[in-house]
Amino acid sequence: MTDITYRTATVEDIKVFYREAGSQTAPKLLLLHGFPTSSHMFRDLIPLLADRYHIIAPDLPGFGQSDDPLVNSFDSIADTIDRFTEIVGFDRYAVYVFDYGAPTGFRLAVKHPERITAIISQNGNAYREGLSEGWSPIQAYWKDATEDNRNALKAFLGPQTTVWQYTHGVSDATKVSPDGYALDNFYLSRPGAETVQLDLMGDYKSNVALYPTFQDYFRTHKPRFLAVWGKNDPFFLPPGAEAFRRDIPDAVIRFFDTGHFALETHAEEIAAAIGDFLG
Repeated sequence: MTDITYRTATVEDIKVFYREAGSQTAPKLLLLHGFPTSSHMFRDLIPLLADRYHIIAPDLPGFGQSDDPLVNSFDSIADTIDRFTEIVGFDRYAVYVFDYGAPTGFRLAVKHPERITAIISQNGNAYREGLSEGWSPIQAYWKDATEDNRNALKAFLGPQTTVWQYTHGVSDATKVSPDGYALDNFYLSRPGAETVQLDLMGDYKSNVALYPTFQDYFRTHKPRFLAVWGKNDPFFLPPGAEAFRRDIPDAVIRFFDTGHFALETHAEEIAAAIGDFLG
């Protein structure tokens, strides 16, 4: 059995909830989730890796059990997580990034390249060719921030859309536990959650604007890099994974026959790939 503890840290009056497992003397691994989930998405992965790594998985500000960000922006979230890593003693660590966790983690890497020992990206994008047509309604809001375009994004927050994100591209939907999407929908229904999430969808354009900065970091520092990608992801396409090799020729790219939430169906395979990669 793996001992997992559930803690909170306070970062500039923001309560950050996190899961922790593994020996504090082991190599450090930071897990960063995405939309619309929380550190709960790592519930199957953590026990598979905790015998080798000191793992910390926070709920990003505005998600899960954590407080809302100081400002509803990715810069604000990254600043909070940056300070959080210092508070919990993560001075050098590998980082696993997924979805929204990618622009968060990549900001940390750009700011502190000396702290990053490796990057594992699970459907965490940094290239325009990785963005599917599913982003069209959000991109319309970037170009014209009208109330109508903002209201159109509320469809992404609906309960059935969350279920669809979990099950789309999965060969057998009966293998996807309802626990994940039920919990996500609970968090999405909290007072104030809609405003936070719509603001972040609008601010996602700041991440795309930073793609050249992220790519320059990859080219300059060439971090050890593993992509573990659900190839049927409706939002982040396989060319986005393959593009990492353009800037990191030694990047390891692995595709799995599943969707956006690859850990729901392939946690064991992804854990094995991480173990082989990190050693």
